[in-house]
Amino acid sequence: MADPSAPGVYLDAASTEPPHPAARSALLEALDAGWADPARLYGTARGTRVLLDRARARVAEVLGARADEVSFTSSGTQAVHLAVLGGLRARRRVGRHLVVSAVEHSSVLHAAEAHERDGGEVTVVGVDRAGRVDPGEFAAALRPDTALACLQSANHEVGTVQPVAEVAEACRAARVPLFVDAAQSLGRTDVPGGWSFLAGSAHKWGGPAGVGVFAVRKGTRWRSPLPDDEREQRRVPGFENVPGIVAAAAALEAFRADMAADAARLSSLVDRIRAEVPRAVADVEVVGDPVRRLPHLVTFSCLYVEGEALLTELDRLGFAVSSGSSCTADTLRPSHVLEAMGVITHGNVRVSLPRGVRSADVDRFLTVLPGAVGRLRRTALDDFETGSGNVDTGRRSRP
Repeated sequence: MADPSAPGVYLDAASTEPPHPAARSALLEALDAGWADPARLYGTARGTRVLLDRARARVAEVLGARADEVSFTSSGTQAVHLAVLGGLRARRRVGRHLVVSAVEHSSVLHAAEAHERDGGEVTVVGVDRAGRVDPGEFAAALRPDTALACLQSANHEVGTVQPVAEVAEACRAARVPLFVDAAQSLGRTDVPGGWSFLAGSAHKWGGPAGVGVFAVRKGTRWRSPLPDDEREQRRVPGFENVPGIVAAAAALEAFRADMAADAARLSSLVDRIRAEVPRAVADVEVVGDPVRRLPHLVTFSCLYVEGEALLTELDRLGFAVSSGSSCTADTLRPSHVLEAMGVITHGNVRVSLPRGVRSADVDRFLTVLPGAVGRLRRTALDDFETGSGNVDTGRRSRP
């Protein structure tokens, strides 16, 4: 049993990273200096414009892009939708075929569904049991009428890093633009090359929520799926959140500067979790690629335990984690990522370590986890024996 007086431990950085001190400081300064309309010509507005342009240049530097290739959106999801739908719209004369991986973020898949409803065609490329696409299979899905291809930099549920460079080479040879959703990896790993469109989300690297990044390579055809607007190089409608953008740029720079040292430390802690959980808890499967992965994220599945019950129990013990499954009380649908991988779709726990997490926090998590799983399994077994419930093996989704 955990010490009830111990402070809570946040282990859900893949959902959102705690605010970076650099972001907080930059935001407060920009609230005072960057509140005016950057499109106007008077002094206060010009000062705001300078802040916006500097933030754009700082983000572009991290992305390995030109400043005029970078625009800011109201979220990572909006950046994804603009990239997918705008990329498709610009190449309608080429064709209406879209290629996506089976493990893309739901925002990509929802955009693909919208494309299908509009008469387009979508090819979904499967993944192996580690959640990784095969570059050859992805290349084989490209056709003369393919308008756009989409491949995430790394998976948001299991951490597997995708072969973006190899896929980008195939797309280049086929003259197909490639959209890379880099929301989960920006600031944590090197930015992959070869992309035509790229999206990110500031709250994933310790910036404020409500700021996304949308980048379009020079020479790539793109046409907005939204009504025209003069803002953000005519790519993103609406008044720019300049204080938030300034804070996002500051956090990304700081995160990137600490990346090498922090990644090694977090990866070592994740290796400990990957090794210790199966030893301490019976009937557990650790999912995702053990080597080609994000440094901070690990997901494991516990047989005979409902994932939601386990998250609630861990929260009671002071640990904020999430599920590698998107199964919720509202949808009762298992994760499309885990289904595509062919692994257990229930009883999942995703642990994602934030900047500054302590080794002692991981040790304490590993100490309380076996007891939490054991209690829930005993409860489930008792319910089954008394006829008041079922033991969920986790191998199939519930009806």
